[in-house]
Amino acid sequence: MERIKKALDLARKERDSKPAEDLTASPEDGRAKESSDLKNIQYSQTRVLKLDTEKLRSNRVLVNNEEPDAATAFKMLRTQVLQRMVAKGWNALAITSPAPEDGKTLVAANLAISLARELHHTVLLVDLDLRNPSIHKYFGMHPERGISDYLLDGAAIGDVLVNPGLERLVILPGRELIENSSELLASPQMGQLVQELKSRYPNRFVLFDLPPILSADDALSFAPYIDAVLLVIREKKTTRFELQHAMELLSAVPVLGTVLNGSVERISSYY
Repeated sequence: MERIKKALDLARKERDSKPAEDLTASPEDGRAKESSDLKNIQYSQTRVLKLDTEKLRSNRVLVNNEEPDAATAFKMLRTQVLQRMVAKGWNALAITSPAPEDGKTLVAANLAISLARELHHTVLLVDLDLRNPSIHKYFGMHPERGISDYLLDGAAIGDVLVNPGLERLVILPGRELIENSSELLASPQMGQLVQELKSRYPNRFVLFDLPPILSADDALSFAPYIDAVLLVIREKKTTRFELQHAMELLSAVPVLGTVLNGSVERISSYY
């Protein structure tokens, strides 16, 4: 708690004395260039990594079309998410689940990749499962810094962002477990960061991977900062009670829809 208190005090002082950081990689010509040309983004500050394709494949991260059913499913999910978010003028979506092991983080990663392949948008994927940060594991990354370094130790956000070698996608990874994470997620520092991430570029979608809704109060603490929630449930695991309880807790937040993960039904069977 003492570390968190010091971090919040430091954040308030820095907010009054420092100009805003450049929160994302930007093209050479700045914001206007990103708005008009999203095909040839050049990252001037964000660290660019070359990831191991085999590692991504083993982690079920969809970097190509080798799994057509899964790729098609995420394209369908992408289209529905885009249609509903754009219709509302929203760009900040949280992904959560009722309980652990429902697959929310993998869904968040693959949805982010699928959205980034849509040429009219850039995507920022943020790991806010501060109790169990794992987005970097799915991408096979070993980040030297994570969002905990920004929140607790004053690291510049530009030093934390990573491009995983995929066009139009930037990741704000986690690195270490943070206790009392719900206090940080509800802090003024987090609110300022989220507002900057949401508003800096007009064509950006921000996806937040949040902890399971029934495991802790983190997702509820962060709810005021998001536009909508996508709820991931797992076939033959998520119970009716868990789903009902999760929906009750999320009653004050727009739920964009649910994703059925781990289904044995093949997309190709519909054709």
